[in-house]
Amino acid sequence: MTGKRQIDVVLEPVMQSSSMRQLDRLVRVLAAKEVGVTLVGESGSGKEVLARRVHDLSHRRTGPFVPINCAAIPEPLFESELFGHEKGAFTGASARARGKIEASQGGTLFLDEIGDMPMALQAKLLRFLENRKFMRVGGTTKINVDSRLICATLRPLDEEVRAGRFRADLYYRIQGVSLKVPPLRDRRPDIAPLVHQFVAQISAKHGIAAPKIGRAAMAVLREYDWPGNVRELRNVIELVSLLRAGSQVRIRDLPPALQEGIVSNGGRRVSPAWVSKDIIQVGLDRPLEDIIDQVLHAVLELEGGNRSHAAHRLGISLRTVQRHLARQ
Repeated sequence: MTGKRQIDVVLEPVMQSSSMRQLDRLVRVLAAKEVGVTLVGESGSGKEVLARRVHDLSHRRTGPFVPINCAAIPEPLFESELFGHEKGAFTGASARARGKIEASQGGTLFLDEIGDMPMALQAKLLRFLENRKFMRVGGTTKINVDSRLICATLRPLDEEVRAGRFRADLYYRIQGVSLKVPPLRDRRPDIAPLVHQFVAQISAKHGIAAPKIGRAAMAVLREYDWPGNVRELRNVIELVSLLRAGSQVRIRDLPPALQEGIVSNGGRRVSPAWVSKDIIQVGLDRPLEDIIDQVLHAVLELEGGNRSHAAHRLGISLRTVQRHLARQ
């Protein structure tokens, strides 16, 4: 035993942004209804977290939530993974094994990146959805399963149908209600709460003292464009939490990609504002007070909190620095 306390990796969805609050209102309505739900969004945007929320708010909440990433399973293993197999069904099948569908009995089956499911398996999934019965690989007995299906996809499935990569009949069978999951760059008010959530989770997971995210570093995290979405944010917070356990996270502790340039809310690249040798991004669409606050705290961080040195570096009086800090 290492003495480290392990915690559940399941996260509560953060709903500070208006787009996520609106999405959650739809999720609450749909959760109470036995309708198909398809979540469409970029990789790492939190589709599985929302699928789990649909499950947790539904009458199936006491049943299992069974996720399967269709993009991560080799095609030769996919049928067995989904439907299970009988002993001796193929080389290496030394015992009977339940598949994901059977494991979801009474609960929810979440098919992530369903657009990557092989065409042959799409036909078999369609047959199961039509009568809720299937056979394990190598089996002869039909098994009945009552579970709810939630799907997620990076690319809209109607586009995949037109491209000939997804069966039209399966598309119409599972489509139900399609919900667009916004990327993290379009819900910036969620970033700070997510950071705090990840810090607490990761610190508990690794048994380390939680770092404190400095104000200047947090400003950079809020303005970065996050092409990898929530997953990328979590990876960054895990890195800085391990490196700066129990200490303050500064701008220079962040990965180089975050320091080298940040895309503003308007979607265009803004020339960075340089504070000595440290890099800090000032979005031109932000209030002046926010810009002053960000620059002041970045310089204070560089000077180790020394207000006199920060005032000298900025070319302003110590009284001006103290007056500004007193207003916060």
